[in-house]
Amino acid sequence: MTIHEQLKNEFNLKDFQVTNTVELIDAGNTIPFIARYRKEKTGELDDQILRQFADRLAYLRSLEERKEEVIRLIDEQEKLTPELTEQIKKAVTLQELEDIYRPYRPKRRTRATVAKEKGLEPLSELILEQTINDGSFMEKAAEFINEEKGVTTVEEAIAGAMDIIAESVSDNAEFRKQIRAKTMQKGILVSKGSEENDSVYRLYYDFSEPLSKIANHRLLAINRGEKEEFLKVSVSIDEELIYEYLIDQLIKKPASVTSEYVEEAAKDAYKRLIAPSIENEIRAELTDRAGEEAIKLFSANLHSLLLQAPIKGRIVLGLDPAYRTGCKIAVVDETGKVLATTVIYCTLEHHDKEQAKKVIKNLISKYNVDLISIGNGTASKESEIFVADVISELDSDVKYMVVNESGASVYSASKLGAEEFPDFDVALRSAVSIARRLQDPLAELVKIDPKSIGVGQYQHDMNQKRLSQALDGVVEDCVNSVGVDLNTASPSLLSHVAGINAAIAKNIVAYREENGKFQDRKQLLKVAKLGQKAFEQCAGFLRIPDGKNPLDNTSVHPESYQAAKALAEGAGFSVEEIVQHKAEFLEKIKRDGVQSLADSLGIGVPTLKDIIDAVIKPGRDPRDELPKPMLRSDLLSIENLSVGMVLSGTVRNVIDFGAFVDIGVHQDGLVHVSQISNKFIKHPMEALSVGDIVKVKIIDLDVAKKRISLSIKEAM
Repeated sequence: MTIHEQLKNEFNLKDFQVTNTVELIDAGNTIPFIARYRKEKTGELDDQILRQFADRLAYLRSLEERKEEVIRLIDEQEKLTPELTEQIKKAVTLQELEDIYRPYRPKRRTRATVAKEKGLEPLSELILEQTINDGSFMEKAAEFINEEKGVTTVEEAIAGAMDIIAESVSDNAEFRKQIRAKTMQKGILVSKGSEENDSVYRLYYDFSEPLSKIANHRLLAINRGEKEEFLKVSVSIDEELIYEYLIDQLIKKPASVTSEYVEEAAKDAYKRLIAPSIENEIRAELTDRAGEEAIKLFSANLHSLLLQAPIKGRIVLGLDPAYRTGCKIAVVDETGKVLATTVIYCTLEHHDKEQAKKVIKNLISKYNVDLISIGNGTASKESEIFVADVISELDSDVKYMVVNESGASVYSASKLGAEEFPDFDVALRSAVSIARRLQDPLAELVKIDPKSIGVGQYQHDMNQKRLSQALDGVVEDCVNSVGVDLNTASPSLLSHVAGINAAIAKNIVAYREENGKFQDRKQLLKVAKLGQKAFEQCAGFLRIPDGKNPLDNTSVHPESYQAAKALAEGAGFSVEEIVQHKAEFLEKIKRDGVQSLADSLGIGVPTLKDIIDAVIKPGRDPRDELPKPMLRSDLLSIENLSVGMVLSGTVRNVIDFGAFVDIGVHQDGLVHVSQISNKFIKHPMEALSVGDIVKVKIIDLDVAKKRISLSIKEAM
């Protein structure tokens, strides 16, 4: 089966979709560009499917390259046969291919290679033939005694021959494939811990679960426990199942006097050679699978977090909590520009809280602050109590919100943070970041390594390259789905726009600073290192709200400007007038018919629909249609809670076994997957996303351990 056929079958696509998508990827087009502006060619595949397609394409091409390499390596050994070539070409995974290549791979000196050097290979073949049915076998084995080569007895000769048989059994690709499958079906993962050392892994100190059923999050937890030397982990299986299979494959009927040697060699092959490597392979496969699922979960959480509704047009006071060193304060205006910074001391008993209140009230009054953003790190609870107390003493309607500050310290200490605020110390940069996260989560969070944002599970135990690729893809998709203001975006935000790298992003900002605001998208071609290809990829995702051409403030790509203008003129309007005459414009399109209009304009229906959506809502931010974050003016304490209370909360993190929900008491509560919905769901992601506002009922409470168990289905 060709790569084209495999992709077609696996993704359930048509021939034209596979052919065009491969061509578009090979031509260097970005996924956001393909998803948005080449819908006719791909059959409207979305960015998520396109990324999976691109990953699979890369894997299959890598597999084909390895097949060619294996064929060459075996051919160089003059051992390649037509049957072997066909077997290699039919391999569908890298694992299967490596199993086929295993007997031909250069080996270190093994017991089998030593036995071959002693001339015992013919004896091993004689034993495997199983044709001797009388006492002549021992006489034939004695012929292989050779003291010069170190074979001094018949027993040594037979033992060496059995070593050769054991290695040949171990190298048999079909045997390994079947044993791997049987182990996966019937094997059990077992973990044991030290009773002397208590740890967070105590649950796994005497644990076992079938390999076929073990949950991904448990596997990753066990792996971490093993890595930190709290657990000893192994794979257990009834060895008789494997022995029966091997004996059935190797022992001929009727049995010969040499059959018992074959049987013994087969058991040795499994125990000494096959089992350890199969265990490693299976655990690696399960870990990869769990890692991929964890990456998908992290990606989904990150996507939801980045696309949370911004709170626009508000002056925000950011507060980075601390004890001894004081809470760092930064006030930013509606555009995120820093107006003031200071430090207050309000979280310890001996701090002068009245003086701290005075400072905060003055800042609120001077800068018309109407929103306070509090980081959720150390001293957050005390800071929240303090802020709620300040708000209760104000006449103005000030609200606050506790935001996830994960990664703020990473940004603050980064080169980017230093470039943006060279005169601020690290902590003050954190306060600015915390304030801006409320105003525009996407613009602020793109400055941080996605792995540091804190909405994942076991992210440090995964393939870091794969994780980075996946999360960078999520950031890219989010940035491009929202669009970026060309005249206000930071270099870090611009660098995630399709076709723009970090160097070009800096050049765009430098051009803007030197020449003033961009007036139209065509000016991008004057930016250093931004050529036609980069322009094609990025132009549609960049916005100019008050530029010369109204289409520059939409998602319409410059290649479709002529069609967009013709569409407007055909309805009797200019592009600028469509917003005021939206109803008449849409009515005219309905009368003419979308297909007929698309044909007359020389574009596809998907492109026409996108143009229509864009021109009736210029400057549209899809996040504006999402529920706004929950703002608070007062504070609950865990001591104020009781079983049975129903509260509103915000989903902070979705994990394999449930979701953590912020209900305004500093300590997030856990909604187990069984408490999410009245209908059965396999995974919390089926019902919840980061940022969702939900009603929850407290079903269990442990104040001492600060554990809150919540139910969504009981609050319905």
